[in-house]
Amino acid sequence: MLATLIPLFDDKTAVCAYSLFAQKQNYLLNPSMLGTGALDGAGTILGLEVVESMGAGTLSDNQEVFVELSKISMFSAIEENCSMPHDKVVLLFDHSVPAEDMYIKRLQQLKFMGYKLAIRSLAIEQFKEYAPILQLLDYIMLDYKKLDMNAAKNFFSKVYPDMKLIAVNVDSLEDYEQLAKGAAYSLYEGDFYRLPVTKGTTKVAPLKVNYIELLKIVNNPDFELTKAADIIGRDTALVIELLRMVNHMAINSEITSIRHAAAMLGQKELKKWINAVVSHQLCADKPNEITRLSLLRAKFAENLAPAFEMAAVSSELFLMGLFSVLDIILDKPMKEALAMVNVSKEITEALVNQNGDMARVLDFIMRYELASWAELSRQMIIYNVKEAAVYDAYIDALSWYRDLFGAMEEKK
Repeated sequence: MLATLIPLFDDKTAVCAYSLFAQKQNYLLNPSMLGTGALDGAGTILGLEVVESMGAGTLSDNQEVFVELSKISMFSAIEENCSMPHDKVVLLFDHSVPAEDMYIKRLQQLKFMGYKLAIRSLAIEQFKEYAPILQLLDYIMLDYKKLDMNAAKNFFSKVYPDMKLIAVNVDSLEDYEQLAKGAAYSLYEGDFYRLPVTKGTTKVAPLKVNYIELLKIVNNPDFELTKAADIIGRDTALVIELLRMVNHMAINSEITSIRHAAAMLGQKELKKWINAVVSHQLCADKPNEITRLSLLRAKFAENLAPAFEMAAVSSELFLMGLFSVLDIILDKPMKEALAMVNVSKEITEALVNQNGDMARVLDFIMRYELASWAELSRQMIIYNVKEAAVYDAYIDALSWYRDLFGAMEEKK
């Protein structure tokens, strides 16, 4: 199985929900699944399988999770296979669920149980036919490029006033900002929040200068712990996080100084911790999803290292994933941003020119984030990567983020 989370934002770039997209089989390796085997497991809701196996807290912090529903799986015992609060589950389907009595009645039952309902890929000419279903919906996903925003707003506000509109395929920040001004949509989905920066500011905020200096030091091949500790001491938030980390690793230890705490972690662990936590701090003025994206990419890349036969450079893959949005964090083109943090040539080559073995892993991760299952299936065949290894690597990255950085999110 493969599964990925795609964020849904409000008009203040805060993540309010996630869509969980999953694929059970690699259809290129198992072509029978497209034919006679296409209905095998069709009654299973893959998104709920993931939620149940990992726990809702791993996937989303008290936010709604959209899970895909088919015209077959909608008749499964959903309530028996979902321990997540019903009001946090949004069952998402498309026009493959026909507007017929048996399906309408089932949707009414699910609505009565407390689940929320959403539809996508519904054409304007189908609105009349789907009126009985539209009356039940909490959300409708609309491709704003194919619809007149004002006309859609006027139609739904009059005919279905309680339904929330989600704009999908919002792929530029300008489009997002324009849509947000119009207040026609409740949520937004697209790549607008993580587009590469091609132009940047000439200055970096004073607090960020300390963080960048710290990154420069620890990314030297043999850095001095004392120098890193002294820079950490300039920032209260970093000191608190360092002490929390050390206390978590060494229970009942008496820490006498910041240098002592750094020494207890050791050079390797301190480097990894600093790169992750400092990147988190650098994202303070960015959407929270940028922090999450950076950290998940880092751990996912590190976890994928053995599957790509790159275990020897797992630490470098961690940094590559971590800094894959550094241009957005620092508001500078990637080449300029990387020059400020002293990373290896291999990482720079992957992030700036998309060349080298590391670039293959990054491309794989970015396609995974978009649920490009067909292309991922092709790549897994070419690189001889097993589906189970990829799924485990992603779920472990989600768990790592939850366990290591959950406390940070709670403090905000």
